[in-house]
Amino acid sequence: MLYFRLLLVRPVAVLVQFKKRETMQVEPTSDITPASDALEVRLPHRLRLLNQEERAKLWLRIRRNWQLYVLLFLPLLWLVVFRYAPMYGAQIAFRDYSPAFGIEGSPWVGFANFERFFNSFYFKPVIINTLVLSFYSLIAGFPIPIILALSLNQVKTRLFRNSVQMITYAPHFISTVVIVGMLFQFLHPRVGFTASLANLFGMAPPNAMGDPGAFRHIFVWSGIWQEMGFNAIIFLAVLSTIDPALHEAAVVDGASRLQRIRYIDIPGLMPTAMVLLVLTTGRVLEIAFEKVYLMQSPLNLSVAEVINTYVYKVGLLSPVLDFSYSTAIGLLKGFVGLLLLIAVNHAARRMTGNSVW
Repeated sequence: MLYFRLLLVRPVAVLVQFKKRETMQVEPTSDITPASDALEVRLPHRLRLLNQEERAKLWLRIRRNWQLYVLLFLPLLWLVVFRYAPMYGAQIAFRDYSPAFGIEGSPWVGFANFERFFNSFYFKPVIINTLVLSFYSLIAGFPIPIILALSLNQVKTRLFRNSVQMITYAPHFISTVVIVGMLFQFLHPRVGFTASLANLFGMAPPNAMGDPGAFRHIFVWSGIWQEMGFNAIIFLAVLSTIDPALHEAAVVDGASRLQRIRYIDIPGLMPTAMVLLVLTTGRVLEIAFEKVYLMQSPLNLSVAEVINTYVYKVGLLSPVLDFSYSTAIGLLKGFVGLLLLIAVNHAARRMTGNSVW
């Protein structure tokens, strides 16, 4: 991907460089000669020749590597169709949209849909539930893959290390529906594992899935169990690029294992960790819709209703389908996520010098 970007950007950079040279104003002095005037006159012609030469080189590279461009075509097509094309429909957040009149035929209402959400009874609980679940998942879940990667990096027994890796990242490939079904079975108040354990100690079996106080903990920690092994793979890859000579020198100097982790491994992980933190924060409001929706029940709905499920219910499940209102809520969520992304990226650049841009 980086090769393709450099391949396409280089001709543009050269063009911009010659454009700057062309538009430079030379102060009138007595040293200007007819030869320099002739050079300025020939610059547009040279620029056209350069454009033709660079364009020919570009098409030659494309013909030589056409297989790679074919592989690149499908991801670009997916990006255009599913990411950029739907942006046209985002304008219904500012309209009183009706399928009978279409997007263009629906009247503009400005920020009325946003004001309706701000004044809604569900605004405060939905926002609070979303933020609590999001930041709880981020704070609890982000360090654990790093800790797991640092621990596995210190294991010398290859069989044990590979076994732990396989056991920890295997849950990532289990579907969300199966995970939620397993939670309901394990935490069932009559036949679940927790019920059997409570009966063994003569205690009343808890109804964890119906307890509003336990919903957030179950949601977050089951997600950490499912994703920590898979998320640790990228940190293990970064640790494998650290020069072993640094560890050998530290051992000679008498550094302990914890000291080597603190002064060698963690600084080596920081650039990658900060970039992932910024990207994760940008999607912090993107709570896993399927999992939250499947775990919801009338008993825990007060803490389980988040923006994604509320938009789904308002836009598709309500008796009167309100596409404009639900789109406005989703657009507001995206705007807040963009602000968080910019703020965290700026903070990361100021504190550590590492950022996405």
